[in-house]
Amino acid sequence: MALTQPESPVFEELRSELAKRIVFMDGAMGTMIQKHNLEEVDFRGETFKDHPTDLKGNNDLLSITRPEIIYDIHRAFLEAGSDIIETNTFSATTIGMADYGLESAVRDINYKSAVLAKKVAADFMADNPERKCWVAGAIGPTNRTASMSPDVNDPGFRAVSFNELVDAYYDQVEALVDGGVDILLPETTFDTLNLKAALFAIEKFHETHHERVPVIVSVTITDNSGRTLSGQTIDACWISIADMKPFCVGINCALGADAMAPHVKSLARISDAYVHCYPNAGLPNPLNPAGYDETPEDTAAALGRLADDKLLNMAGGCCGTTPDHIRAIVEGLKDAPPRALAEIPFATRLSGLEP
Repeated sequence: MALTQPESPVFEELRSELAKRIVFMDGAMGTMIQKHNLEEVDFRGETFKDHPTDLKGNNDLLSITRPEIIYDIHRAFLEAGSDIIETNTFSATTIGMADYGLESAVRDINYKSAVLAKKVAADFMADNPERKCWVAGAIGPTNRTASMSPDVNDPGFRAVSFNELVDAYYDQVEALVDGGVDILLPETTFDTLNLKAALFAIEKFHETHHERVPVIVSVTITDNSGRTLSGQTIDACWISIADMKPFCVGINCALGADAMAPHVKSLARISDAYVHCYPNAGLPNPLNPAGYDETPEDTAAALGRLADDKLLNMAGGCCGTTPDHIRAIVEGLKDAPPRALAEIPFATRLSGLEP
């Protein structure tokens, strides 16, 4: 698609910072919400008090029903050193909300989550005028996969179509941008076809919006096989989406930073976009009260090894990472040189599961 709309000022703001240093993302919203031990009434509030199905666990609703909790979580990550905070909208598509019968609430959830995050950022910057912070609209992968069948007896079946994903993502993107987000962040991508639908929806939105918003793409390598759930290597995944020209690309979730390292190295070698990594605090451990084994120092040291190799432009945390993790990451990487943008020779590049 032709990139016809002008760039928002955020592009230049980010480029200016990324030329000087590694920019820091936030940590795990879900991990922080779990610490509050919330009950059904917290998720319902007044807005959803008469809703016919259970809502406990639908974290995105808390931006409406318990906004003070989400405000404090955003603020804690900014105080820890995050430059970018993500909206509380990981599951806020019509597809994600269908499990709760809340498709009609999708616009409100995204819009109010964006407005809330922007207020936190504005309040924080007013108290800390030397800091510049941005809000990324979090766009999760949905709970359906476009390229695989959920039914082992019917491999041709798909629980969702590409066009259904595009429509769902478009509605989310429109509400997030209307709410004021600076960046769009399709994240935790386990299926490249889902990601393509998200990027197509963003381009469709950009065609009618007055300016382009930076897009950060984050892919999930599900295990030590080094592949996404739909089977692609990180190299193949990048080739599949490179034509969409994301501002930044990277890896999040599922693994700790050390396990992600070879895949981040591959991405840094083949991508002409900025590169990020925001890992889990290691692997889940149900025997650990924190849920994950890596301490803040562990996660910071693992990301520090990537930074020492000049592979990172952005860094943060995913599942299990707290403001203490982000604080340690910022302290460990604040003086590390950022990765220089790679110059990739022009060529035809194709991929299936592999390049």
